[in-house]
Amino acid sequence: MTGEDAISTERMESLAAVLSWIRTHPHVTQPLLTQHLGLKRSVVAARVAELEAAGLVVAAGMGPSTGGRAPRRIRLRTEAGVIVGVGIGATGMQVGLADLSGRIFADHAAPVDVADGPDVVLERVEQVVEDLLSAHAAGREVWAVGVGVPGPVEFSSGLPVAPPIMPGWDRYPIRERLAQRWSAPTWVDNDVNLLALGELRANPAATTEDDLLYIKIGTGIGAGLVSGGRLHRGKNGCAGDIGHVAIAEAENVICRCGNAGCLEAVAGGAALAREGRRLAESGASSLLAQILAANGTVTVADLITVAERGDAPAHALLARAGRLVGTTLATLVSFYNPGLVVLGGGVVRAGDYVLAAVREAVYRRSLPLATRTLRIEPSALGRTGELTGAVHLALEEVFEPSRLARWLSTGTPAGRPELASGDRAGSAA
Repeated sequence: MTGEDAISTERMESLAAVLSWIRTHPHVTQPLLTQHLGLKRSVVAARVAELEAAGLVVAAGMGPSTGGRAPRRIRLRTEAGVIVGVGIGATGMQVGLADLSGRIFADHAAPVDVADGPDVVLERVEQVVEDLLSAHAAGREVWAVGVGVPGPVEFSSGLPVAPPIMPGWDRYPIRERLAQRWSAPTWVDNDVNLLALGELRANPAATTEDDLLYIKIGTGIGAGLVSGGRLHRGKNGCAGDIGHVAIAEAENVICRCGNAGCLEAVAGGAALAREGRRLAESGASSLLAQILAANGTVTVADLITVAERGDAPAHALLARAGRLVGTTLATLVSFYNPGLVVLGGGVVRAGDYVLAAVREAVYRRSLPLATRTLRIEPSALGRTGELTGAVHLALEEVFEPSRLARWLSTGTPAGRPELASGDRAGSAA
């Protein structure tokens, strides 16, 4: 039996619990750990000593005394390693570096066309990461990598599977490529799952919600589901793909996935831009016609701008998209009964018209009990949501108890890309 095998499940679970509490509560003391975790003082002391020996936690001064000797404060040694987060979208990417607490200390956003294919896009990602590491983390080990992409991902393998807007990416080995590049365990997930995870971990309004839905309305439409405080991916990793739910209003419209009638085909960002151009070309909107003549194109941002200037056709188009998304979402709210719905993506960030229409449709069409305490809010993280989620995905997977047992004796997961194999498909802590 190896040293790793000798670590009992019970011991690792208590060790992981202590480490998790230290990670999320800076400068905690051992008495507080004992109080909040319900473990014996001797167990907490032993686990803290193990974590100190592994170089994961260090003393951080003294805490307040309650009558006896002042207790030591303990903190995670956040500087011990670097987490790489990557968010790849349809038309842009955001790459960042974080410490072991999840604090992003360096990031870079750049335009990118996912349709250029994996080699072009990932080569660009790799160069940006290398530049960030050289400038902000020279000499520090990469402990783990988290990646988000705008398409379905089989989480257990990290492979994109027939992604509608990602030509050339089907079953491309993203995980293996990036794991080899930085010799670090790497996890890949759908972008909306990471947006949901980012909100759950970094949005104060969401951290107390065990049941949450994140709805992204951007170039495409998707949902991330949190149930019982855990990200729910489904059996194969494609839970929440509401953009390709069939709706009657899109019956004769062909979607980019090849099917007809998808929600995304009439309410996504690409559909809104297409319909905005139609309003301009037909003369229904003189303001959009002016924009088209000047720029040669019409964007969702243009629609928002002219709607705010009182353009009725643009306002009606945005409200219709919000109503269609809201009607579909109402079904999910009645079925799933979340406490919080977070709306994000470029279409929502651009203005309040879609957000208001979504809210109205949900409250009108959902069961009264399902909406009694429901909150529907815009994302608090904005453009950094996917990057934040990618970082927390990597952190939570690398510190997962059974995986922690495989690298604790060496004090680092760096140089161990094989740690990402055998993932727990369907959920994330």
